[in-house]
Amino acid sequence: MLKGLFLPVVIASALASGCSGTLSQMNMPSSEVKQVAQNGQALPVNKLVNTYMQTKQVSGMVVAVIHHNGPARFYCYGVTDEKNHYPITPDTLFALGSVSKGMTAEVTTLLVNEGRLHWDDTLATLLPPGTPLSDDAQKITLLQLVTHTSGLPRQPMNLLSLEHLVGYLSDGENFYHDLDDDGVLEYLSKFNAPLTHEPRYSNIGYAILGYILKYQTGQTIESLASQRLFQPLQMDNTSFTPEKLRAYPLRALGHAGDQPKFIARGDLTPDWHFSNNMVGAASLYSNARNLIEYTRDHFTPTHNAALDKAFSDVAIDYYPREKEAANIAWITDTYGDQKITYQVGYIAGYSSYIGYDKENQNAVVVLQNSFNWSNYIGHAILKHLVP
Repeated sequence: MLKGLFLPVVIASALASGCSGTLSQMNMPSSEVKQVAQNGQALPVNKLVNTYMQTKQVSGMVVAVIHHNGPARFYCYGVTDEKNHYPITPDTLFALGSVSKGMTAEVTTLLVNEGRLHWDDTLATLLPPGTPLSDDAQKITLLQLVTHTSGLPRQPMNLLSLEHLVGYLSDGENFYHDLDDDGVLEYLSKFNAPLTHEPRYSNIGYAILGYILKYQTGQTIESLASQRLFQPLQMDNTSFTPEKLRAYPLRALGHAGDQPKFIARGDLTPDWHFSNNMVGAASLYSNARNLIEYTRDHFTPTHNAALDKAFSDVAIDYYPREKEAANIAWITDTYGDQKITYQVGYIAGYSSYIGYDKENQNAVVVLQNSFNWSNYIGHAILKHLVP
């Protein structure tokens, strides 16, 4: 029975999550990127964004740029939504989706550097005694979880996942809430690892990481991140529990774009809410002002030795390759002599990008309140900033 359902599950998964074999899921039209890179010295943000917003019917976007470690520049476009019509500003909150994973992974890195956890710790020791684990699941390490090299799939391929995916295509509702439940550990009892541990993006892996952090520390990811990242870096408008932020009522609202397939482009989509294991994987909200300085902190000293060490560690290529080299949650693409390290996030009507070029000390943040896979603007600008 399940064997016969495998194909429709894969088809539904592809419809809902795009290119499932990629870490970034960022479609970059090479001709458009090439055109931007040849546009002379003037930064073509306005032209690039205006064309993109018209093509994709995006109501609101913000782009933040740091050039040679100079002051951040902000480019704001459109409104939060057609009803409230709040103008987009550098302080407008956006849902960040999987950019959440980057900060969760950095919290994990800090804990490893403190000696509270170790990269070679396995699920057999990280999870509660008696947790049913297959032979392959027992061997998964903490480092494999944060680098997406554990072999765990994006999501379970079963009847329940198919049902939720199909529902999402027409109503936009959260189809990952099962991963938020502690029952996600049950998947590990029958896990069979692939033959090779090449990077394979996994929401299951980060849901399990969320469980581990709470079990091993007794703290929520919001508490851990607040103490170790948000407060030291003065990220006062960033949170895994965004309802607590003062700017939350003025946030950008999510809209349909390339997804969900059966909601008209430009229509509002429901917010996604998590309360347990998936919080650290997908619940983060922030604004361009906080994020661009956070991104800068990855190539300039923060005057906090623990953070500087962690930010250096997460940029290491644990699975080297020219495109989508796997770092700790981050990804690195190489273009000749230029390396761009970045993250992307997609969730419930939003798309986000944060990236930097360490050698040239450039950084870009792009946030939009529409779910579009073609989130190439950040890369295009970073390539353009190099003479």
